[in-house]
Amino acid sequence: MKKRLIGAAIVITVVAASLAGCAPAGSGSGDGASAAKPYIALISKGFKHQFWQAVKQGAEQAAAEFNVTVTFEGAEEEGNVDQQIQLLQTTLDKHPDALGFAAIDSQAAGPLMDQAKQDGIPVIAFDSGVDSDVPVTTASTDNLAAAAEAAKHMADLIGHEGKIALVIHDQTSITGVQRRDGFVDYMKKNEPNITIVDIQYSGDPLVATDLAKAIITANPDLKGLYGSNEGAAIGIVHAVQELGITGKLTVVGFDSGKDQIDAINSGLMAGAITQNPVGIGYETVKAAVAIINGKTVAKTIDTGFFWYDKTNITDPKIAAVLYQ
Repeated sequence: MKKRLIGAAIVITVVAASLAGCAPAGSGSGDGASAAKPYIALISKGFKHQFWQAVKQGAEQAAAEFNVTVTFEGAEEEGNVDQQIQLLQTTLDKHPDALGFAAIDSQAAGPLMDQAKQDGIPVIAFDSGVDSDVPVTTASTDNLAAAAEAAKHMADLIGHEGKIALVIHDQTSITGVQRRDGFVDYMKKNEPNITIVDIQYSGDPLVATDLAKAIITANPDLKGLYGSNEGAAIGIVHAVQELGITGKLTVVGFDSGKDQIDAINSGLMAGAITQNPVGIGYETVKAAVAIINGKTVAKTIDTGFFWYDKTNITDPKIAAVLYQ
């Protein structure tokens, strides 16, 4: 997957980023402008984390390649379900030719998914699935398998015994649930001498820092902490730094971004799972174009994942899916 941006202006407002330099309102064929490019609207969980910026890059690449108009919107704060639902309603009212949706809460959007179906707007779920039969396909990481891979490396790193804990970015999205359950299930099935002493929830780095500090303070013999996304993982790293226990606790993360890459290179973090966020954005738009053109797409599109640490972080295969 090419990581360079291809030829379209990006305009980011407090809530939305417009990709491909075209105004969404009235530009899609759903608004009757038959000569206009197809209009594909993407609504993500947020846009502050570098992960979403990379997803946006992939969507923009596909927009340029397939000659479509794409908009990218997300809640100002990633956990703000109400704001995301409002964005979803506003977007559906514009009647896009297709909708890409990454749900913060996999159930809350159900009624609006039904509305999209009634209005003939095909839905492509990305990153997170939706608790609905409406999406035609889902472009995402196999989060259960990816979390199990993180657990396997954690077990190896702590010598297959001891106490560990988890900071999960949320418990309402499918990604949050699966990145928790994949990790926990692996430990239960394969590591009888490893005990999970606590699971807390926040993808906000500041909140995750406080949660991690509380976990570590309550469990002075803790051997490892797992953070299930960029914000949770960086929160754990900050907690380790603030408590002055660098090198005494094994930290495993998920996603990448400059802070995690720096933490791995410096030894603060043992390693992490990286997704292919550019690929997620690209495949979402590619699937939308195919559906608009009457083609059949697979029910799920696995965009892949890799474990990376200090030993392979410069490998071209890994470097291609890391983002700063």
